[in-house]
Amino acid sequence: MRNLKFHEAKLLKRVNFLHWKKEHNERELQVMRRYHITERDDYSRYNRLAGQITKLTHVLRQLDASDPVRIELTDRLLTRLDQMGVLPTKKSLAQCEKLSTASFARRRLAVVMVHLRMAETVREAAALVEQGHVRVGPVTATDPATHVTKQQQDMVTWVDSSKIRRKVLAFNDAVDDFDLLNA
Repeated sequence: MRNLKFHEAKLLKRVNFLHWKKEHNERELQVMRRYHITERDDYSRYNRLAGQITKLTHVLRQLDASDPVRIELTDRLLTRLDQMGVLPTKKSLAQCEKLSTASFARRRLAVVMVHLRMAETVREAAALVEQGHVRVGPVTATDPATHVTKQQQDMVTWVDSSKIRRKVLAFNDAVDDFDLLNA
């Protein structure tokens, strides 16, 4: 690289290209790397959802504790978040205030596959999903960003025609003769 001219160096004294004022994205990059989020839009959606839930929780906390509207809305919010798998248990609004972007990222299909020990790493699980080896219920999933609820978590399996499924069955000595005929 050539040396900067005087006026160029003078202009660039005040600018740091490595650290911008509007970008404090160390946490964002850490979460994106840990949960293998390839689209920045996915992270921003999760972040926006967590912010909206936190705002709603703050508004609900301002209502009177014995107000029937607050009780009903709190119950509906906690039930929905519990069914989605974002909250570990359905206890109180205090959990909703601490809701983070990572809690939504933990419910991605690739992360759930690692949790179910179908893959060792999230990156490997994402590759398997993109290749079409995994299904959620009867539907083959090809997007590792698919949100998996608590009910769907039990239905995450290998596709019937997957070679990985055959290898797992062969390893466990559970190969069916009918499956061998269709192979």
